[in-house]
Amino acid sequence: MSRVSQAEARANRQRVVEAASRLFREKGVENVSIVDVMQSVGLTQGGFYKQFSSKEALVDEATAHALTERMKQLTALDEEHGGHEAAWSWLVDDYLSAHHRDDPGDGCPAVGFVADFARELRPRETYAAGVRDMADWVAPGEAGLVALATLVGAVLLARATAGTPVSDEIMKAVRHSEALALPVG
Repeated sequence: MSRVSQAEARANRQRVVEAASRLFREKGVENVSIVDVMQSVGLTQGGFYKQFSSKEALVDEATAHALTERMKQLTALDEEHGGHEAAWSWLVDDYLSAHHRDDPGDGCPAVGFVADFARELRPRETYAAGVRDMADWVAPGEAGLVALATLVGAVLLARATAGTPVSDEIMKAVRHSEALALPVG
């Protein structure tokens, strides 16, 4: 067997974190095994413990990765759309779309990890910090929290009712909700 260089090991670790982040959002942390993650990137389970101390360590790193990537995307939206108001309008439409509803693996980590962190007594600091950062991007204070909570709740309900008319009704109603209006000031 040949040894893996440090650069290859770092690249493999990054691939594992990215795959775990996607799989955890698609299926839930409890429904994804270490074997599932490692097989998805073409590696063996034995290599996992050379990179991570536990599944919980991977969950934390995968969560942090997803939230960091999401913040990069949000920050870029302001420039791409010529200002925050236009970026927010675009985000609401994208967030409350069939594509976002139907693709949890690539969707917002605030939605994708919410059930895992609500259900389990795992450390929540990484998730909480990411939620706060996203809410702060939306708007300062309570307005950002209300808007983010409205979006996350809407997508959760839309996913739970997918395939029924109620799913689209939820997304349409929330898209036009006053809770998503940016505060003037």
